[in-house]
Amino acid sequence: MGSTGQQSLLDVLRSYSAVDCDTLSVEVPKQLGPFEDCTSNQLKIREAIAYHELIRVDADGNPIHAQLIQDAVDFASSKNSTYPGVAAAELAVEVMMVKLALKIVPYLKGYSHIQTNPEYSYDKQKTIENGKRIVAIFKDLDPAYDTRRVCIKVPSTWEGMQACRELEAQGIATLATTMFCMEQAALAAHVACTYIAPYINELLVHFDEKYAGTPYVDNHKAFDFCGAAQRYYEKIGSKTQVLPASLTSIQEVMKLAGAHHITIAPHLLTKLADTPANPWEGETGSVFKDGKQEELSDYSKILEDESAWRLAFTRSHGGKAEVKIIQAINIFCDKQDGLEDLARR
Repeated sequence: MGSTGQQSLLDVLRSYSAVDCDTLSVEVPKQLGPFEDCTSNQLKIREAIAYHELIRVDADGNPIHAQLIQDAVDFASSKNSTYPGVAAAELAVEVMMVKLALKIVPYLKGYSHIQTNPEYSYDKQKTIENGKRIVAIFKDLDPAYDTRRVCIKVPSTWEGMQACRELEAQGIATLATTMFCMEQAALAAHVACTYIAPYINELLVHFDEKYAGTPYVDNHKAFDFCGAAQRYYEKIGSKTQVLPASLTSIQEVMKLAGAHHITIAPHLLTKLADTPANPWEGETGSVFKDGKQEELSDYSKILEDESAWRLAFTRSHGGKAEVKIIQAINIFCDKQDGLEDLARR
C-alpha cells in the first residue's frame, strides 16, 4: 500500500503476476517485500544490479561494501585448489554477487537468480561448470540455505540453452536471459528452462553516450513477443514461465500485468508503490488481455538441429534478434570486466 493506505499500482500488479525485484541492494526489498524472486546480473542499470551496488559509497564517501569485497577476494584466494582453472578475480565476482543475494533472501519467497559469466555465452561446458560453482558458493557461504532456491541465468545462445538442459536435469533451475524471439523461446521450453526473460527493451536504453551517443529509445519493444511466448507455453503445456525484464517505465510494467512473473528495478518498484491505483489512466494487462490468438509456428524441426536453429535465429525478425543478443553479450562482458577489475584493486 502507498503512504495513504489506498491500493497502489504495485498492489494491483501483484494481483495479476508474481513480482520479482531486479536488484542486489537490500533497501527496496526490505521496504516493499516480500517479493517472489530476486534477479540480478553484472550490469550497472541505475541502482539495480551488481556493479553499481558494489561501488556505492556512504554520505562520507566511504565504500559501503569494502569489507564484502575484501571477504570475497579472500574467499576466492582460499579456493584456488577447489577451482584450479578459475581466475581468482572471476571467482571473487561470483562470491560478491552471492553475498549480496544472500542479504536479500529474508525478503523473498522464491529463487535468488545469479547470472553466469557472459564470456561463456558460447561455451556449453564452461557454463555448466559456472552454474554448478555458483550453487556451491551459496552452500559454502550459507550451509543452511536451500540451494534448490538458486536459479542460474544464462544467455539464450544455442550453447547456453544446451547448458540449461543439463543443469535442469541435475536439479538446478535456470533462466534463459537476453531473449528476443520465438526461436529462442521455443528452444528454452524444449530444454526445460524454469524461466525465460524477454527483454522488452534492448539493453542500450539503460545506457548513455558510451554506447549510443545520445539517449537511446527502443522503437521495437518486445510486448508482442512476450505475449506470444506466454500463449505458446500455455498451448504446449510447458512448465517454462515468462519473466519479462528490461523495463523503463511504470506504464510498460502495467501493460505486462498478467505475465507469469515480472522483474522490476527499484526505482520503478518505488514509483509503483507510490502511485495510487485509482485513478490510473494507463493500460493494465493489455499485452495478455487483447485476446490475440496468432497462429503459432511449429518449431519442432529445429529444436534438436543446431544448424537449423542457428539459421532460424539468424533470420528471425530480419536479423534483429541476433543483433540484439550480440549487443547484450558485449555489454555484459564489459561489465564483467569492470567487476573483475574491482576484485583486483
